[in-house]
Amino acid sequence: MLNRFRQRSDELEHIDKGDYTTDEYEGCLVELRRINRFLGDARALRHSLLREIERQKFKDFSVLDVGAGSGELLRVVASWAREEDVSARLVGLELNARSAASILEQSKSLKEIRAVRGDALCLPFADDSFDYVMCSLFTHHFSNEGVVSVLREMARVASRRIFVIDLQRHPVPYYFYTTVARLFLRNRLTREDGALSILRGFAPGELRALGEEARLFHVKVQQCFPYRLVLSGGKEGSE
Repeated sequence: MLNRFRQRSDELEHIDKGDYTTDEYEGCLVELRRINRFLGDARALRHSLLREIERQKFKDFSVLDVGAGSGELLRVVASWAREEDVSARLVGLELNARSAASILEQSKSLKEIRAVRGDALCLPFADDSFDYVMCSLFTHHFSNEGVVSVLREMARVASRRIFVIDLQRHPVPYYFYTTVARLFLRNRLTREDGALSILRGFAPGELRALGEEARLFHVKVQQCFPYRLVLSGGKEGSE
């Protein structure tokens, strides 16, 4: 039974295969916002990227969110920056046109947030364009080789550090999701892709090894409740 957790699944999710309708995708975005708010991605962000910015005592900073979805975590960063009276330049990158539009639609009151369409494997920015580059629940959609390529691109455009929040592959969240959580999910994509996302997630050592393969420096992987991993690192010469 536990053999399926020994290594990452290579089965593609519906969201990766593109076999969904526009209505299903819209509904997926709504349910994902609820799920991620409940399951602690914002908490992981506060304990990693925002803690780093606070420690540095910046008066202004910039962040690129790769695969930003509807931009929910960017709004967390923007709200925090306003509370701390810190200036922020925040950009959400999405390959999907609807998601890029959703970032702006959902962030109308936060002028520091803008959206760009682009490919994570070839980011449309010069080296060191941002202080920090982050992504959340994004890297598990790639093969190990793809993850390494994404991390290298993120590090290229980050002058300081990158932060990667993703799923820890573990039986507890998988069986919770496939039993209790499914009772509350109505969207086919979130019902079926959610469980597979966990199987495509990482063990802490695996994620650290991918960071080292990407030639990141000062690589750290921390575990955050509930079953989130946060990889951080920078390129040579970064702080």
